[in-house]
Amino acid sequence: MKAIFKKNLLIGLIAASTCVGLGNTAIAQDAPTEMTTLKQGEKVPDFTLMDQNGKPFKLSKYKGKKKLVIFFYPKDESPVCTKEACAFRDAYAKYSDANALVIGINNGTVASHKAFADKEHLPFTLLSDPDNKVLNSFKVKEQDFGNNMKVSGRETFIVGLDGTVVYSFRDFMKGDEHSKQVLAYLNK
Repeated sequence: MKAIFKKNLLIGLIAASTCVGLGNTAIAQDAPTEMTTLKQGEKVPDFTLMDQNGKPFKLSKYKGKKKLVIFFYPKDESPVCTKEACAFRDAYAKYSDANALVIGINNGTVASHKAFADKEHLPFTLLSDPDNKVLNSFKVKEQDFGNNMKVSGRETFIVGLDGTVVYSFRDFMKGDEHSKQVLAYLNK
């Protein structure tokens, strides 16, 4: 019982610090890890996942036709993830103008993604990766907050028409910065 209380207290403190902007971005970013994410020039693995409408989404159907903006985020409805998703939503027309398809992925359920997309009026695809297989194939790092509390990572990739990574951005605590950085790259 004491361990559960400590874990919940830690989650609450992290969420509270994120909401008021006190999060220390250096905690997770500078932590040494064994796994490195896909790098510029590496081929993106093909995958099929269910979207928020319960329909299969096969990446290979879109490779070569559009630039792909794939963002991995930890949880629907959390404060930082909502800021991130809404930043992509608010700039959606700019992504369309750049011939880019925006795709959000996490291990949430199809129903959770549907509710999140409906509530926040998200015009792009959200994919359910229940076992984090796609997240792991992109080698996105987990954020380790100690005390056995890990959260899936936050990283955004741009995939070029040739199916390789052309740009990536990672910042766990600044979700809304992802869209800004990606647009800056696309508008070069």
